[in-house]
Amino acid sequence: MGIPLEDTAADILSKAQRGLGISDSQLAEQAGIDAERVRRLRDGHLDSEIISAVAPVLRLDGPALIKLAENRWEPADVEPIDGLAQYNTVYADMTVNAYLLWDPASREAVVFDTGADCSEMLDRIKRERLTVKLILLTHSHPDHVADLSRLRKETGAPAYISRRESANDVAGIDEGERFKCGALRIEARLTSGHSAGGITFVVEGLSSLVAVVGDSLFAGSMGGGAVSYEDALQNNLQKILTLPDETIVCPGHGPLTTVGKEKRENPFFAG
Repeated sequence: MGIPLEDTAADILSKAQRGLGISDSQLAEQAGIDAERVRRLRDGHLDSEIISAVAPVLRLDGPALIKLAENRWEPADVEPIDGLAQYNTVYADMTVNAYLLWDPASREAVVFDTGADCSEMLDRIKRERLTVKLILLTHSHPDHVADLSRLRKETGAPAYISRRESANDVAGIDEGERFKCGALRIEARLTSGHSAGGITFVVEGLSSLVAVVGDSLFAGSMGGGAVSYEDALQNNLQKILTLPDETIVCPGHGPLTTVGKEKRENPFFAG
């Protein structure tokens, strides 16, 4: 079974309403519906007519949101590529992703985040006879760095994170920082908004361009704008969704997706 989507249509509505600072009464008034229908929507009673009314007020794409609400939104069909592995582990009441990317020729590798438990990743590293050269962190939220000390101890690799955030014994980097690992070329792009220093790492050198985005963008959704909702939206548009449509997007939660899929069908960005 594939990894389920991180957010439901109700989650997306809540993120947008909270991010825009629109109250239930304001939403009802601007959408031209009564407050009781808004409350029912927030309680998960998703009706296409109500969604169509509130979506423009919340700057969401109505058809994409209805597709999610009706369970017709299918994750992108991302074919496996040599040199990319996703790890999905349980942290408290959620699951979180971490990624291992490597150059199939040199066997040099990069780890992106740790997830809750890096055991499976370490097994793969040993089995594939990989040498981990770098640990790159998308942001410092606990679910993404939970097993960092163990990963560093087992691999001996240096770790890096945005200078706007911090983690124990991890070096800070700025936007535009570039790394090399075998044939892989990695560029750091600041995609803050969900967190103060969220970083998207764009990786060239495999058969497809890859963007490891952390919680900046999900399949069919995005991370909540805990720091700045507007920054989260704009950074996703300018730093991620300007990449080629076939770019594989590796989010911090949920399944893999592509830039083209999110441009067409993500309620926050479609249309």
